[in-house]
Amino acid sequence: MPSSLDTYLKEMKTVVDQALDQRMAFQAPPSLKSSMEYSLKAGGKRLRPILMIATAEALGGKREDCLAIACALEMIHTYSLIHDDLPAMDDDDYRRGQPTNHKVYGESMAILAGDALLTYAFQMISSSRSYLSADNVVLLIEELAKAAGPSGMVGGQVMDMEAEEVSVPLDQLENIHKNKTGALLSFAVKAGAIVANATEEVQDRLAAFSAHIGLAFQIKDDILDVEGDTALIGKPIGSDMTNAKSTFPSLLTIQGAKDRLNFERTEAMKLLAQLPLNHNEQLTALTQYIVERNY
Repeated sequence: MPSSLDTYLKEMKTVVDQALDQRMAFQAPPSLKSSMEYSLKAGGKRLRPILMIATAEALGGKREDCLAIACALEMIHTYSLIHDDLPAMDDDDYRRGQPTNHKVYGESMAILAGDALLTYAFQMISSSRSYLSADNVVLLIEELAKAAGPSGMVGGQVMDMEAEEVSVPLDQLENIHKNKTGALLSFAVKAGAIVANATEEVQDRLAAFSAHIGLAFQIKDDILDVEGDTALIGKPIGSDMTNAKSTFPSLLTIQGAKDRLNFERTEAMKLLAQLPLNHNEQLTALTQYIVERNY
């Protein structure tokens, strides 16, 4: 990873972490708040909020205008991980190198912490009406609900569960991950464009760009589950095989999955080059990072 990107990721992670800390200063039962903060502060890369901020800034938007929405996005991503790890779902004991939420706080509290993060996220977006237009606030709420809901992430999770122990065709696998993984990444890019008041034409091009990086992200995850480093990933590798899941390596072979990963990167880069951005260095670097990361 180039040192400039490494510096940017660290700087922006600090910005997002501080914004999250500020927005966790609310009244709630201490046990609930502790469970929420446990997973929210568990060492995530903050890739989705950083991608949103980088998109907005590349289009001339202001970083500070992004923070409430960026925090809401990270909270919804965190809630999905808490619920994903539950015994009724993936039944994982570790996440990011530490015990999963339900292992520390119990299943009931983990479910409620996820529920609280999900609902509080929309409260945070609504609070941005003091500096964003009412139309944009409503649009952001609509787009995030769509990305996280039955036609997005939750629907993708259902399709993923139903595909366990079944060999699914490639187009179905792509559709699963367009929703389960890609929807929130796509929202990150679209939200940045909305905050920056980008034209519909630019938003459409960015949607195509985000579709490629969303799929690239999942392909890379699948590859890391086969040949990644457990110490870096923070949980045992090989869980997809254990759960009899169809993956890009299982359908395409490892080399085929790597070839497809490079194809998605190339297409994303082509689209970035066509966009009227003030600067695209960070978006270009983030695209490379998604493909080349080792955890």
